[in-house]
Amino acid sequence: MAWSATQYSLFENERTRAVRDLLAAVPPRPVRHATDLGCGPGNSTEVLLHHCPDAVVVALDSDKDMIEKARERQRLKVPRVRCEIADIGKWTAPEPQDLILANASLQWVPDHGTLYPHLVRQLSEGGSLAVQTPDNLEEPAHRQLREVAGRGRWADKFADFMLPPRHNASFYYDLLSPLCARVDVWRTTYHHPLDGGAEAVVEWFKGSALRPYLARLDEDEQVDFLQMYLQAMQRDYPPATDGKVLLPFPRLFVVATR
Repeated sequence: MAWSATQYSLFENERTRAVRDLLAAVPPRPVRHATDLGCGPGNSTEVLLHHCPDAVVVALDSDKDMIEKARERQRLKVPRVRCEIADIGKWTAPEPQDLILANASLQWVPDHGTLYPHLVRQLSEGGSLAVQTPDNLEEPAHRQLREVAGRGRWADKFADFMLPPRHNASFYYDLLSPLCARVDVWRTTYHHPLDGGAEAVVEWFKGSALRPYLARLDEDEQVDFLQMYLQAMQRDYPPATDGKVLLPFPRLFVVATR
């Protein structure tokens, strides 16, 4: 599944807010080595650098377009970062990490029961794993994606379609608390006002949740799929009094300190 860094960055301010809140909850300590897993176009990496200005930072992503955008951003804004293509689900640190950040990336990686303990084991003593994942599969935007996929002429193409499972706060607390000195888990719902009506909601998810669906369709099917999805978004996300659409977006946060 290919990504578009340009599409993802259309709502950069809104997408970056969560990583600021996440890093604000990391216990303060000197950070020498830090990694951004699933760095995307580099917006989360930039926040990470502000959080730990003295650290050597490595930014990893599996998508070539995202890494190229992150490298361009690095040259312009954050010259102390090494950006590399890597499979974040199989990554192992070359040396103990003082901080591992994963902002809106691990929801695409399966088997969290194995992955999260593996990441904790990459930490130095007192280091933190800081993860934020969307927790919105029951929001209208996702429910309508599943419905449109299942009732269109392309339904057979989604017969075996399945996203990696997502888990609740208790799962992560029970998983990580035996391995860590401190585990902080919380859930926040952001309400993003978007210009452009329901079309803006569609544009938002073109940069994330829509991508694995559209990847299974040909160009004509993509046009029809997006039209059906837009009609659903017009019903489920009516405009506010100022004409904007308020997009509720729940996110789950985990800060696990070894």
